[in-house]
Amino acid sequence: AAEMLQNAWQLILQGIHPSTIARGFRKSEQFVLNSLEEISLQANEDMQKTVVETSLAGKGHSSMQETIADISLRAVKMIVDGESIDPTKIKLISQTGGPVEESSLVQGLMLPKKRIDSEMPKEISEGKILLIDGGLEKRGVKGDLKLNVTDTGVLESFRQQERVLLKSQVDKLVEYGVDVLACKEGIDDDIRDYLVKNNIQAFRRVSRNDLNMLSRACSAILVNSISTSRVNDLGEFKSSKNISLDGKDFWVVEAVGKAATIIAKGSTVDIIGEVERCFDDSLGVSVQLIEDGEIVCGGGASYVALARKLRRFAETMPGREQLAVEAYADAIEVIIRVLAENAGIDPISSLIDVVAEQTNLHSDHIGINLTTGKPADMLELGVLEPKGIIKQALIGATEVSISILRIDDVLWAKQDIEAPVPPQSDM
Repeated sequence: AAEMLQNAWQLILQGIHPSTIARGFRKSEQFVLNSLEEISLQANEDMQKTVVETSLAGKGHSSMQETIADISLRAVKMIVDGESIDPTKIKLISQTGGPVEESSLVQGLMLPKKRIDSEMPKEISEGKILLIDGGLEKRGVKGDLKLNVTDTGVLESFRQQERVLLKSQVDKLVEYGVDVLACKEGIDDDIRDYLVKNNIQAFRRVSRNDLNMLSRACSAILVNSISTSRVNDLGEFKSSKNISLDGKDFWVVEAVGKAATIIAKGSTVDIIGEVERCFDDSLGVSVQLIEDGEIVCGGGASYVALARKLRRFAETMPGREQLAVEAYADAIEVIIRVLAENAGIDPISSLIDVVAEQTNLHSDHIGINLTTGKPADMLELGVLEPKGIIKQALIGATEVSISILRIDDVLWAKQDIEAPVPPQSDM
């Protein structure tokens, strides 16, 4: 967007009206998006993994990149539900200790929780779950109320009544056919035996984020309390079990809806932080890949190819909009110049060499090899990226540029009478 605006400003200084530039940019956007479809490729599984690994270039060693790319792709494929992919259904758990290569993937949601009583069922298959945004505890006395106890039996009767109220809530769970109960707050010890007796698997102090993930995965509605719950609020799961992993207890829920958990490992806290950031990046790229399924060549190849096609398109346009289209083509070529400059290679020579090589070989796959500094076939080198990322970049940059050009137009209309007169429209 910055390069587009810089080029637009140069045209404004030459007397081209912002409205003309905006129209030229819009036509350029439509053309390059159509051209992007023409140069894109359908990605197979090997290509998908290569694309994700490319997105991790410069982050860790090759073995780490391969592990993260493989797990990320498998995790995203696990949560594909029809045509939609919800990345929030993937949970990331970090564990310090062990190399990154020992990271793993679990189908379903895996939470660092243990059932409140070992006598409760360790594993339940195909049941109903209730999620409470509260707890199953005795209600505290509100206000400045004081009790004057004159008989020992009165206090015991008061406590017995509290237990009866708790028991009535569990009775409601039994009536609903609840197999698993998850609460954000505590579960009173006085009611534990009654939950065990009714074979209800219960978990307490589950975080709000985890409850929301369970809600999406199990199609359950998060309710404030058992007393306000309804049968329709219950969700369903395929299995719910407690497991032990590396000496730690985990609750694994395989839901009717799709969900996955990544267990990221690293030898130190710093490495774990880097691994988490890598997973964030690779999961985003993986979602793009699985949703769209199409890729383009990296190394600046696609941007140069689009710029070449756009310049040929500009030659067919009459009027000053042609200048705006050429300015747009110049702007998208900045990508390969920046790539070369960051690698310590001459940016102008790199651009010229890649343009010449693409023209001579009639290939849109030629980009800059940052290792040798020479043009090379990016498809053969495996330097690939999702089509969706380039598409979003082009759309976003164009929208920002046109919006600012229009704002400038409004500001000029309100300038002081002594201010310079803006360029007149060529319409």
